[in-house]
Amino acid sequence: MSKKDYYDILGVGRGADDREIKKAYRKLAMENHPDHNPNDPAAEERFKEASEAYEVLHDPEKRKVYDAYGHQGLSGQGYQGFGGLDEIFSHFGDFFGDILGGRGGRRGGGAAAGRNLGIEIGITFEEAAFGTSRKITVPRHQRCDTCEGTGCKPGSRPSQCRQCGGRGQVLHQQGFFTLSSTCPVCRGEGQIITDACKDCKGAGRERVEREVTVKIPAGVENGTRLRLRGEGELSTCGGPPGDLYVGLAVEASETFYREGPHLHLPIELSFVQVALGCTLRIPTLEGHYVLEVPAGTQPSAQITLRGKGIKDINSHGHGNLIVHVKVAIPSALTESQRSILEQFAHEGGIPLVPEAEEPEATPDAP
Repeated sequence: MSKKDYYDILGVGRGADDREIKKAYRKLAMENHPDHNPNDPAAEERFKEASEAYEVLHDPEKRKVYDAYGHQGLSGQGYQGFGGLDEIFSHFGDFFGDILGGRGGRRGGGAAAGRNLGIEIGITFEEAAFGTSRKITVPRHQRCDTCEGTGCKPGSRPSQCRQCGGRGQVLHQQGFFTLSSTCPVCRGEGQIITDACKDCKGAGRERVEREVTVKIPAGVENGTRLRLRGEGELSTCGGPPGDLYVGLAVEASETFYREGPHLHLPIELSFVQVALGCTLRIPTLEGHYVLEVPAGTQPSAQITLRGKGIKDINSHGHGNLIVHVKVAIPSALTESQRSILEQFAHEGGIPLVPEAEEPEATPDAP
């Protein structure tokens, strides 16, 4: 199978300068990086193709040979492209550390990081508002103490894989090209465990329940996800551990409803209270607050108490507490109450019944 054109792989023209080539490769590497596309062979293959294309086109000498003679010219110079991902990361270690925020897809000097873990915990509305600390138990694998992570029975050692000679990769010749693939015998490890540890069965790791303390900052919302670096699975190939992501499920409040850092509090008042004005004690996050309701407050009015909401997790300030006024109309009145209201209506000129129409005048009989 013929190899793709390196310029087509990166999506640049043959006259592209080094800056354009690097920009195109950076974009493809980010999109197809194995850590961003786990268990996706197609993305991994695109990643390998882009890395090989960049390795040639950003090198003036190799690019000159490729422009003149194509892939065959590079094969004649002994260039066979890349084998596995570890070779790519080893070759471009600094570059991947740069495009992936300094951590790299293969952290720890080129070795792949451990798998990330995820867990969800529930917290109360008050814990979300003020912040808290929670101890959780996370199941994960850690190094087997019996074999110290080797996977071998104590006193024994792994033997070199005869199929790949300890390289972890096997080479296949296809015409002009030499292709590399993971060794099917040792699965890329380069070693074979012939006398496995009885506790971990040769895995070098064992499953444990680990207690982790999660610090939850004030102002988190339902669905917030916290990242605990290094609290995920251990790496199987000497890299750093993965991360632990903690999702938060926040209970709803029986008193307030929330919009970001702002709290909303509905209160129900009688028409007498809003007409005459009144003083109330209302709940807030810090305790009760004395609220002055002005005389003549209208139904559906909103009274804003600044800074009485929840801490804004993205700033140093707090949101507001917004009081929503609802007016309750009594469904039954005593005779005395009805009399007072009828007098109020009379003095205010408020009609309670339609005014009687005057009878039409009739003409006198002749």
